[in-house]
Amino acid sequence: MILSERISLMEESLTLAITQKARELKAAGREAISFSAGEPDFDPPRAVKEAAIAAINGGFNKYTAVTGIDELKEAIAKKLKKDNGLNYSPKQIVVSSGAKHSLFQLFAVLINRGDEVIIPTPAWVSYPEMARYHGGKAILAQTKAENGFKITSVELKAVLTDKTKIVVLCSPSNPTGSIYAREEIAALGEALKGSNALIISDEIYEKLIYGAKFVSTAAVSDDLFSRTITVNGLSKSAAMTGWRLGYFAAANVEIAIAVAKLQSQSTTNACSIVQKAAIAALDGRADDDIETMRQRFEKRRDLALESLNKIEGLKPIVPQGAFYIFVSHEAIEKDSMKFCMKLLEETGVATVPGVGFAQEGYFRMSFAADEASIEKGIAKIASFTRGYRP
Repeated sequence: MILSERISLMEESLTLAITQKARELKAAGREAISFSAGEPDFDPPRAVKEAAIAAINGGFNKYTAVTGIDELKEAIAKKLKKDNGLNYSPKQIVVSSGAKHSLFQLFAVLINRGDEVIIPTPAWVSYPEMARYHGGKAILAQTKAENGFKITSVELKAVLTDKTKIVVLCSPSNPTGSIYAREEIAALGEALKGSNALIISDEIYEKLIYGAKFVSTAAVSDDLFSRTITVNGLSKSAAMTGWRLGYFAAANVEIAIAVAKLQSQSTTNACSIVQKAAIAALDGRADDDIETMRQRFEKRRDLALESLNKIEGLKPIVPQGAFYIFVSHEAIEKDSMKFCMKLLEETGVATVPGVGFAQEGYFRMSFAADEASIEKGIAKIASFTRGYRP
């Protein structure tokens, strides 16, 4: 066998596969409307682009410290204090090439073979794959729609064992857009007391909030601060997906040291130019542009919800954050892959099947698209559902 057992166990990202299929349809001359990509359609803030250009013109193009330049890590620490009420020092922070990279490295340094990773579902497609790749056992904890697809303390206790190494939380959630309230996080913290489980709190969508309050997991109690690793980045909040800049902060410095060791033998530092640009995304210079983007997303969310709610057989969950709507199509078709592939092939509208998030009977629609595309795409979905034949 040429390939390793580890890579043979890993599935391709369904989100990226569907997005690529939509691109292929468009390249073949078919009309395609993609609601599949987890990517803002806005440009990064002007201050970010100007900072990048200044870094290039200033010759800031050499290797940096593995964990990130001091100026950036100080900006991250200040941001975490101001926005999230979290006190981290730069030595507790590691900058990587995207939040996904941060997550992958954290799984790598924390998981031993057989360790259990609790992942509330529906969940982002990459969490289980990362856990399995590193020898862990992904425990997919099914949540309920009536609870906003958020894991409760009772549900957490039901799957918590002495083998649990990590509990993954994502708030706002991909794919549902649900947000954990302070009291819900506190209840989860109580459920974990007495265990050695760590929490990886993925907070990548924290700036994209609609009429709700975001609370960082680590800010709720001293115990949660000690066991939580806060992961974030700039792909969503500052529309810097292709720039690849993420970071994490951990109370336990040993974790940061371990990831630094791994990163030193893999990618070394995140792009030097992007590190300089990231400071402008964190220190307030980009705040107005980020808020403008958030407001546009909120209008698109409302537009999409209004149209989806008129389609018989579809039942969308109202997202409090991120830029996704998770839509039940169980009344029409229970097989999400079948539903979404027929939708794509017959109408050119790309959505992501719920099965990829471990939740059958749903699809995820991204409203990171212009208003005209949202209206046209949902009109196509409406026509498709009216004439749907299993």
